Amino acid sequence: MPHVPVPDGLPGITGLLAFKPATGVRVADLMHELLRGESPLTPAERETIGAYVSHRNECEFCARSHSATIPHLGSGAELSEAALVGPAAEGISPKLRALLAVAGAVTEGGHRVSDELVETARAAGATDEELHDTVLIAAAFCMANRYVDGLDAVTPTEDAAYDQMGVRLAREGYRRAL
Repeated sequence: MPHVPVPDGLPGITGLLAFKPATGVRVADLMHELLRGESPLTPAERETIGAYVSHRNECEFCARSHSATIPHLGSGAELSEAALVGPAAEGISPKLRALLAVAGAVTEGGHRVSDELVETARAAGATDEELHDTVLIAAAFCMANRYVDGLDAVTPTEDAAYDQMGVRLAREGYRRAL
């Protein structure tokens, strides 16, 4: 049961955002910009980064909802696997592998993003903007994961619920009437 009152039918972060719309709209706008705004990374790659960070942070709601979004963006199974296992996933590009390693380091703390990780990502073809976006997405997901779990948000157990979320997030993004 959530630690704050949330509207019925709004699981996870959506219920929390609706609890306090003044900040909820801004958080939703930030997530929309990070995951659907201008970036050299595809929306599916950005969802993969967010889902992987959420798995690392053991945030079931965020990990499952963002993992469920990936196939609805037209991406193959390799990105869905990468959302679960990160850099060890088979079939992903060396650049995404290196960016996932950077994102994983962010979950441990900002100073864990070492010069070596950055140089490996650059050697694999990552641009400064891709590095920037990866770190910012990972940091934002660390915040969102702690928000969702810290207030004990409603976390569905049914796969169908996450598939429906994935369809909606792929089609509409993160801005929603709160």
